[in-house]
Amino acid sequence: MEGKSPAASATHHEHLVRPQHTNAHGTLFGGEVMAWVDIAAAIAAMRHCEKAVVTASIDALHFLAPIHLGWIVCLDASVNFTSRSSCEVGVKVTAYSPITKEWHHTASAYLTFVAIDSNNRPASIPQITPSTEKEHERFAAAQERRKVRLALKEKLKANKRDKS
Repeated sequence: MEGKSPAASATHHEHLVRPQHTNAHGTLFGGEVMAWVDIAAAIAAMRHCEKAVVTASIDALHFLAPIHLGWIVCLDASVNFTSRSSCEVGVKVTAYSPITKEWHHTASAYLTFVAIDSNNRPASIPQITPSTEKEHERFAAAQERRKVRLALKEKLKANKRDKS
């Protein structure tokens, strides 16, 4: 399979924060942000893989600032790294007030998706081919995060075996 640029599958989504999205403080529910992040990332992963994907993990989701009622939330997602059947997608969440023009970086997350075939088995995907300096930086950082995720996965498996 030929490699693909991160830009080829990048996504941009926008949402208006309405009353049903907010808590008693008038700010966006964290769970709503998580859902929007998962959807934006899944679309970027599907575009890259050209297959159905499933969320394998969400890690390093950091809430950096509140998002208020009436603000516009922007989610930018792109594939940072690929392996044989999985990919890491980074999502940056920014929000702004259309009235005051105030902008905030409000959350960031990394998600791993696995491409699946018609039998729901892992399927091979195109490799990512970073070209810009920023894409190369994201690729290298994603490789390091993958090592950490795989080590944690092995540790959890070992703990489960020890308890059996």
